[in-house]
Amino acid sequence: MKNYSPQQLALRNGQDREEIWIAYKGIIYDVSNSRLWKNGTHYEHWSGQDLTDELKDAPHTERVFEKLKIIGKLTN
Repeated sequence: MKNYSPQQLALRNGQDREEIWIAYKGIIYDVSNSRLWKNGTHYEHWSGQDLTDELKDAPHTERVFEKLKIIGKLTN
């Protein structure tokens, strides 16, 4: 699995490039094809960042990530 830095993840925010990625628990997921992430936002959440701490406020569980394509690992 390829490693990506937080800076590389930040570029995949739906604004700077076509890719829309998010990270959760150190894994980066592609949400580019999700209708819920159009323009890089999903309710009050922004793509291009680690959303691990934000899941507690979501109306769904982490199982939602099972449906997404894994891109790589988030490294610090």
